[in-house]
Amino acid sequence: MTSTLSAYDLRTEHLTEPLGIDVSIPRFSWRLRSGRRGVAQSAYRIVVRSGDREVWDTGRVESSQTSGIELGTRLASRTRYRWSVEVFDETAAPSEPATASFETALLSPSEFRGAWIGRDVHWDAPDNELDPPVDDDIPAKVRHIPPAAHLRREFGVTTPVIRARAYASARGLYTLHVNGRRVGDHELAPGWTDYRDRILYQTYDLTPLVRDGTNAIGIVLADGWWSGYVGFDSRRQGKHYGTAPQAWAMIVLEHDDGTETVITTDAAWREHRGAISYTDPLMGELVDARQELHGWTEPGFDDSAWAPARELAHDHDLLIAQVDEPIRATLQVPAAERLADPDGRAVYDFGQNLVGRVRVELGAMSAGQQVVLRHGEVLDDDGRLYTANLRTAEARDVYVSAGSASNLFEPTFTVHGFRYLELSGLDHPPAPDEVTAVVLHNDTPFVGEITTSSADVNQLVSNIRWGQRGNFVGVPTDCPQRDERLGWMADAQVFLPTAALGADVAAFFTRWLRDVRFAQSPEGSFPDVAPVVSEFFADGAPAWADAGVIIPWHLYRVYGDRRLLADSFESMTRWVDFVERENPDLVWRRRVGNHYGDWLQIDAETPRPVLATAYFARSAELVARAASVLGHDVQAARYDELARRVRTAFVEAFVDDDARIEGDTQTAYLLGLAFELLPERLRKRAADHLVRTIEAHDRLLTTGFVGVSLLCPVLSEIGRSDLAYALVETDRYPSWLYSVRHGATTIWERWDGWTEHAGFQSVEMNSFNHYSLGSVGEWLVRFVAGIDQTPESVGYEQLRIAPQIGGSLTRVAAHYETPRGLVATEWSIEGDDVEVAASVPPGTTARVSLPSGDVLESAGTLVETPGISDIAAGNGLTEFTIVSGDYRFRFPRAAG
Repeated sequence: MTSTLSAYDLRTEHLTEPLGIDVSIPRFSWRLRSGRRGVAQSAYRIVVRSGDREVWDTGRVESSQTSGIELGTRLASRTRYRWSVEVFDETAAPSEPATASFETALLSPSEFRGAWIGRDVHWDAPDNELDPPVDDDIPAKVRHIPPAAHLRREFGVTTPVIRARAYASARGLYTLHVNGRRVGDHELAPGWTDYRDRILYQTYDLTPLVRDGTNAIGIVLADGWWSGYVGFDSRRQGKHYGTAPQAWAMIVLEHDDGTETVITTDAAWREHRGAISYTDPLMGELVDARQELHGWTEPGFDDSAWAPARELAHDHDLLIAQVDEPIRATLQVPAAERLADPDGRAVYDFGQNLVGRVRVELGAMSAGQQVVLRHGEVLDDDGRLYTANLRTAEARDVYVSAGSASNLFEPTFTVHGFRYLELSGLDHPPAPDEVTAVVLHNDTPFVGEITTSSADVNQLVSNIRWGQRGNFVGVPTDCPQRDERLGWMADAQVFLPTAALGADVAAFFTRWLRDVRFAQSPEGSFPDVAPVVSEFFADGAPAWADAGVIIPWHLYRVYGDRRLLADSFESMTRWVDFVERENPDLVWRRRVGNHYGDWLQIDAETPRPVLATAYFARSAELVARAASVLGHDVQAARYDELARRVRTAFVEAFVDDDARIEGDTQTAYLLGLAFELLPERLRKRAADHLVRTIEAHDRLLTTGFVGVSLLCPVLSEIGRSDLAYALVETDRYPSWLYSVRHGATTIWERWDGWTEHAGFQSVEMNSFNHYSLGSVGEWLVRFVAGIDQTPESVGYEQLRIAPQIGGSLTRVAAHYETPRGLVATEWSIEGDDVEVAASVPPGTTARVSLPSGDVLESAGTLVETPGISDIAAGNGLTEFTIVSGDYRFRFPRAAG
């Protein structure tokens, strides 16, 4: 008999059907579903095959595990594998096997062949002169940006090809082309890593593109993060890793007679500049269509006037296969309307602050006629495009026509953060439906969603998600529009709980954490940003550098990924050892780096040593937990004792007998309560002080980047969800809904990015797409929707469903694809009753807490309902445990 239990969403190394992994012992995972209540996985069987050959068969394994299952044998390079999983329910009935595939890339250093190639001469012209000349006021900062290099070669195929793969990368950015077709859907490849540590390469399937006879392959190569502009350090804003870009590719053709042909990048390739006269992620791109190399990726193209490419390097030791989802063009947003600024320039409003580029049909143009596209997030008071907050980033694209009836423009190697587009150079600008924003971001699968009865709260949720899209581009950036776009550590650690409830970010953060570990100093200090592009960030600040501990631990809690935790464990211990060594009295005052404190707090000043010491205690505690999970018992005891001593030092240094914490700020009490720094006898008084500080500010927040992530969750934990609702639902300044009321479609960097009383904040730091303050999204899912896991749970094996029904909301619905399967909740107020629905995935139990002493299950009483147990009532609550399945409960509204 076949079970109703089934596996779905099969993953290899956290990825769906990956093409080209270089992990010889990968991990497998899947999710579960069933239409029957109480179903659980009791066992599994995994079978891995390569063609008709069986590679590995686990046999029946008695286990409820659904993730992190390691392959029991090593794999071969450049091989396609098919794997299946059969799951058995609690009655031992098997499911229908679910299948997936993956392919290995280059598993041995000896397999890499070919040179890094580029231009024959180094580009360092004093001016980027355009030929023919363009009547264009080229900004000074882009005059030294070189044109994109076009690299090509041809090869012949005389024996039929049954499989063709390309392994390609760049020190810079690249696109790959075969026989007139662009290959793959990766954008801004290979992505940004700390290139001193490793460079990602991509694997592409060329089988449908390669044909008998002559074939042509081409690469377009640009500076990107390798040698282009990154960050705001005016002393060294570009050329962080190299002075010019380089490309590498290795094409392997497998023939039907068992032979192989390998084509690599070498001196046989030829190079020429083309239509992309300059391009840079921050500054923009100029495309001169008069220089278009028509047919250059087709066989037979005359490249006799091209120069030989130069072999620039022959090392391959830093190349690793891409480990996460690439940057892709995921959405297209048409312009909502066309406006005119006071000078008559066309301004297009996309209705959404987003990150990407613009595709525009410009219509008929004369030869040499140019159009300038400028991007901005907001308009100033008189309707002009506001770009002062971009600082030195130009965010400016230019198109020069070759003279034709149709001119379609879309840049390739630049990315902008914008809602508005200013277009100049045409007497008759295109209609809105001819102007489209193309959204770019790492294509992390979205796995969670929440909707409410409040249009304002729904807009806040949308703003959070769009902020996540726009700032997960290469690395988790702080902002996508100005001359920064760096992987700020504190921003990532405070937002990660929200990010992981919205999207599957396991692979994305797995990749970035290697940058974090590589950036750690020999002394053990993590930096403020990763990758590091300036010595300014080298010595990490409290809450920023602590991300090197907090993020691996949270990822373990969410995904149950022991390997990721183990990979980071040594660096976690080195960080805590560093802080302890520099602060033997355990109050963190020395080696605090830039020490930003509770960055951008409003109307408050949390003492920096208070915040620092709180994070010292937190990091020591998490290292102790990680050590315990990994079986390092001696280290677990050592760091547990250190955390205890730091908590004692915190209380002695900063807390009085009335539980007042030095500074008397919201953030100070949030740290004390959230990180459990206070003895039990002081917790209630500290909670009262927290409430007092909020009431004293007219029920408004004062928290900055650090405190805001703790604010609403702590209020709910101390039984004051009513106050958390008040903070979230107010539209008075400062608040989340203040920006919503004033047209925000993403999260602002600062509460006062724009205010009615002061206008725009300082242009030196005023992003309108900056996810840190969007960390409130965690509270919306965990507390408002009630989707959470118990403190001791890992990978959502034990759920906690405790929706906080309150505020002005009358309905909330949410779902989240946990590593074990889909969990969903919904509650609504109808008349005198509240109804709560919950869906729990197979093999998972949930402890439910509802705000009523009189709860009924829709089909009868709780006691009579199968799957419900351990019922307890008291203090106006009913708590009970449920097994997997779908449930619906109701209770009187007055009790809620």
